[in-house]
Amino acid sequence: MASLRYDLVDLRLFVSIAEAKNLTRGAERVHLSVGAASMRIKNLEDALGAPLLNRLSQGVTLTPAGEALLIHARRVFRDLERLHGDLQVFSRGLKGKVRIFANTTAITEILPAALASFLASHPHVDIDLEERLSPDIARAVAEGAVDIGILAGNIRTDELEVIPYQKDSLVLAVSRDHPLASREVIDFAEAAGLSFVSLHQGSAIQGFMANVAAEMGVSLDIRIKVSGFEALCRMVEAEAGVGILPGSVANRLKASHAISVVRLSNPWAVRELKICVRRLDDLPSFARELVDHLVEHARNEEGQPA
Repeated sequence: MASLRYDLVDLRLFVSIAEAKNLTRGAERVHLSVGAASMRIKNLEDALGAPLLNRLSQGVTLTPAGEALLIHARRVFRDLERLHGDLQVFSRGLKGKVRIFANTTAITEILPAALASFLASHPHVDIDLEERLSPDIARAVAEGAVDIGILAGNIRTDELEVIPYQKDSLVLAVSRDHPLASREVIDFAEAAGLSFVSLHQGSAIQGFMANVAAEMGVSLDIRIKVSGFEALCRMVEAEAGVGILPGSVANRLKASHAISVVRLSNPWAVRELKICVRRLDDLPSFARELVDHLVEHARNEEGQPA
């Protein structure tokens, strides 16, 4: 072990395979052939004296040694990103990447303008953004799989640094002729038996509402699933069902769609968005600048007249 030297190509390959849970797809991500990737992993296992992967017909899983290596390899690449970020003040040729997991509301309503302005002022930084459920976001940040998480709800973030971001509330959207259209506020229990238009299965809001319904002991009647909030509102105005969406989105779209917005009195409907990181000081300088930019952008938006 004292003479073991770690190759960054091997480590990046291993991380790619671990995240893809598949040797072929992991090799493709780092532009290696399957044969070359397999040989590199075997040589790494031989050097360590321990297997790293359980090779299955459906893909691969990590052994305990593989789990340990993944944690340390991710830390190595985080440190390299920080190194690159700190050196950017001396060299404009370096590229940095920030990985973000965020929930549906953040991705569709908040982040587009904030990230666009950040990218315009940071031409040497790229952003990898994915939508995930809040529990998955917290776990990914804790494991070092992403740099920044934006989540909502009562999610355990004990090991993370958490920064308040924005507040929003989930509301019920109904057609203008719906019996509930004249109501200003209701308890969700009054609507739980209705037919729903929902976002697709992988959306954060769909997953959150499925959990709410399960805790209530009911199963929502989802008649149709759509890919975005505008499609959801079009289905609602056509009376295909009612829908749940963030109040900020609903109030924007009701101007162009024949829907009414009904507030929900349930405490869980108030959604406090939070930014979470493992440790702010450990992020590359450009990632820390992004966090500062997001908070400042949100503050400026809140200060604008409605």
